[in-house]
Amino acid sequence: MRFVLTCGGTAGHINPAIAVAQRLRELLPDCEILFLGAEGKMEMDLVPRDGFPIRPLHVTNLSRGHHLADVGHNLATMKNVIESGHEARRILKEFRPDAVLGTGGYVCYPVLHEASRLGIPTLLHESNAVPGLTTRLLSEHVSCVFIGYDESRQYYSKVSDLRVSGTPVRGGFGLYTREQAKAELGLSPDMPLVVSMWGSLGSGHMNETLVKMLPLMRGQRDFCLIHATGSYYHRDVTEKLKKSGVDPRDCNADVREYIFDSARVLAAADLVLCRAGASTLAELSSMGKPALIVPSPNVTNHHQEKNARLVERAGGARVLLEGEFDAGSFLAEIRKLLSDPEGLRNMSARIRELSVPDALDQIVDAVLEYARK
Repeated sequence: MRFVLTCGGTAGHINPAIAVAQRLRELLPDCEILFLGAEGKMEMDLVPRDGFPIRPLHVTNLSRGHHLADVGHNLATMKNVIESGHEARRILKEFRPDAVLGTGGYVCYPVLHEASRLGIPTLLHESNAVPGLTTRLLSEHVSCVFIGYDESRQYYSKVSDLRVSGTPVRGGFGLYTREQAKAELGLSPDMPLVVSMWGSLGSGHMNETLVKMLPLMRGQRDFCLIHATGSYYHRDVTEKLKKSGVDPRDCNADVREYIFDSARVLAAADLVLCRAGASTLAELSSMGKPALIVPSPNVTNHHQEKNARLVERAGGARVLLEGEFDAGSFLAEIRKLLSDPEGLRNMSARIRELSVPDALDQIVDAVLEYARK
């Protein structure tokens, strides 16, 4: 059997697709899998790392601005949609997949649109609480739509086959206990660990908060902190800390560019500071990790805040918006949460209730069901 998977732009779209591809390969070792991604985006790097071939399409985003430059950009985007559709159609006819799955990103539109026109079974996964533009455009035309949250059903009244699957989580996130993970990381089992992670590129605002927060933590032994700056901000953060004379080790902190061993580090965490990408929240819910969430304000329709509020209403997280805190008050909020172990245990139980343990199996089973039709 042959399968095409398409995803793009962010790790939150890419990781679920990789998880599905890995499971398909486990179940059908002889199957052929091809990814289609947006030229120059992170999927062109991440997908081959997991051993899957990927071919690029020239896809660009839409600008929400109203200036002349934005209009020009959107006209170019429409031209790219047409051209990438032609290229996607050519690749699909050449590869002849039995099913096509999209997990988010602009690149999904030309691929799933053309696959549908060719009569190939098409499946779409939307992990965010509120559907994005690509999902809204495609949802009435694909064979099946998966959504991450039951509360999101209201947006899909015209979908013929709608399934609440949750969001697939990559393998490895259930391998460690907190005690095992802390031991492997060389951390004291009795000292709380706070993990601070803001996406693969990082967040300028949250990195600036950290730079101002670390001097307030000099000599503290209340908790350990592992902070990931993201690739875009790492040099800037390290230079600012060096200029201010702050050594993270004096603050019981470890400042990294990226947390490559995220399954182990998150397993060791007692509290996670993060954005509200759907994949991040799925990973935290699968592990039962309480979170202090600062949603990104730089996403369409504030969908991260909507994701975060859903978790907050369930009792699994505390949500702060950028502009509502400074370094001192953010540190105080962390200490307040850590000072209430019973409250953290309750948050852990509440966020775990949002997890869908068989999300990956549900999606893979449906892909195979449609492919065999």
